[in-house]
Amino acid sequence: MTGTVMERSHAKLTQWAAAFHLAASSKKGFSAHQLHRELGCEYNTAWFLHHRVMEAMRRGGLEPPLGGEGKVVEADETYYGNIPEAQRPKFKTTGRPFSKKTFGGHGKKRTIIALVERGGNVRSFHVPSAHADTVVKIVRENIARETRLHTDESRLYHMVGKEFIAHETVAHSAYEYVRGDVTTNTVESYFSVFKRGVRGVYQHCDEKHLHRYLAEFDFRHNYRASLGYNDNDRTIAAIRSGEGKRLTYHQPHSA
Repeated sequence: MTGTVMERSHAKLTQWAAAFHLAASSKKGFSAHQLHRELGCEYNTAWFLHHRVMEAMRRGGLEPPLGGEGKVVEADETYYGNIPEAQRPKFKTTGRPFSKKTFGGHGKKRTIIALVERGGNVRSFHVPSAHADTVVKIVRENIARETRLHTDESRLYHMVGKEFIAHETVAHSAYEYVRGDVTTNTVESYFSVFKRGVRGVYQHCDEKHLHRYLAEFDFRHNYRASLGYNDNDRTIAAIRSGEGKRLTYHQPHSA
């Protein structure tokens, strides 16, 4: 247990094993309350296990870029979870105020950007807002230049799209969702699973933990059955991913 997310835990190894397996086998996630009921432990113990299992599933270290020659990566952004009014941005990066239309929708919600390699892995990111410089940085750092980039007609991808072998779009505003093999349905499907999981299972997700919930859904997508993994494979992969990671909330004060 030393040097893993399980370090200095008083929970039994059987409880850890159950938590890892439940996380690996539940497509839309599992709640700490569900774990609390099934293990018969205190709720704070179940919450402790839940968040450390999600931390184990989080990506760590340098990873090769998504895509490559002959491959397609879909990129899109979604907005989920209300931002308290006092924390909502009032101005754009240009210094101009947001319009009432923006505040009526996207300006009130948290921003999530996802990149999905068709037939491969997903990487999702919680960012303060979907500004062009933020989106461009994520796309550049995570997708190989030889990739065909598929997006909707959002202007966020117009400039960075020129850096790839091809940038093809579908016009959602004109009710176009598929044109040949050009589509963003894969990334939309990922968002759908995430939102159904948060609404139906978790019901609420604090912003400071959102990146960890995304990591959990990323992990299950990247170890899904269509890639040859079963529940036991995912469980073992999650346990191994917990090595070298710690999650602590109470830090000692410096002298």
